[in-house]
Amino acid sequence: MKYVGTVLAVADVHAARAFYEGLFGLEVYQDYGISVSFTCGLSLQQEFDWLVQLPKEQIVQRPNNVELCFEETDFDAFLEKLQAYPDLTVLSGVREHSWGQRVIRFYDPDGHIIEVGENMAMVVRRFLAAGMTMEEVSVRMDVSIGDLNRLLRN
Repeated sequence: MKYVGTVLAVADVHAARAFYEGLFGLEVYQDYGISVSFTCGLSLQQEFDWLVQLPKEQIVQRPNNVELCFEETDFDAFLEKLQAYPDLTVLSGVREHSWGQRVIRFYDPDGHIIEVGENMAMVVRRFLAAGMTMEEVSVRMDVSIGDLNRLLRN
C-alpha cells in the first residue's frame, strides 16, 4: 500500500487554488474543475459532501484537529510574502520551538490549520553560523550529531 495524498474540502476551488499556488508555489498536477491536485500530493475538493457521500451539514469547518505542514528554506522571506495575505487568521505569531525551529500557524481561507516552519537544515546552519559547535547544536536540538549531518547533506 502507498499513501498518495490529502484532500481538503474547500468552498471555492478556484480561490483555494490561487491561494496555494500564490503563497506556497504549488504546481497543479490535475485540474478537474471542482477538484484540483498538486504535484506534492495535496488536493482541493469543492462539493466535498458529494465526494464522500455525507450530508453537507456534516462537513465541519475549522475542526482544529489536523494541520498541513510546510518547511521553508528562507523563512524570513516567507514571512514577508505572508504579509500579502492580510485577511488570513494567524493562530499565533512566529514561535521558536525548544529545538530552535521557528514556525508560524494560520488558517487557510477554508479554515484548515497550516504550519510553516523553518527548514531544519537551516536551523542547524543558523546555530553553526552563530558560533555553536556541532556538539552544542546536538544538545540544543536534542538530536544526534549523525542526524544533524544527515540534515545538512539533504
